[in-house]
Amino acid sequence: MTKIFVNLPVADVAAAREFYTGLGYTVNEEYSGEHSACMVINDAVTAMLLSHSHFSDFISKDIADAATTTSAIFALNVDTRGEVDRVAERALELGGGEPKAPKDHGFMYVRSFSDLDGHHWELATFAQA
Repeated sequence: MTKIFVNLPVADVAAAREFYTGLGYTVNEEYSGEHSACMVINDAVTAMLLSHSHFSDFISKDIADAATTTSAIFALNVDTRGEVDRVAERALELGGGEPKAPKDHGFMYVRSFSDLDGHHWELATFAQA
């Protein structure tokens, strides 16, 4: 199985960790510390939340401000429309944003949320044939 580790710069690691655990994701403490939090989204997807100073150790360019620019959309497929709504609503309750209105394409239902730093996530479920 191929796995993805998304590395995200965050202004406040503790607040970001609380946001993502509030969405129902778990922390892998082995790879977490004062300047990072390893958030396990599922068996194949992990989000590494890194303080700006720690994130800068891995790059040679400036850190983009995700609150004002979008360089990526992180899309997750979930099993049900209810799960899409549950996670998106919880993100809003935790202080996240809703960069786009929900969209029902018939074959696919999508909702977006942004985290505390403005990183854009999408949740989608596909209609069963």
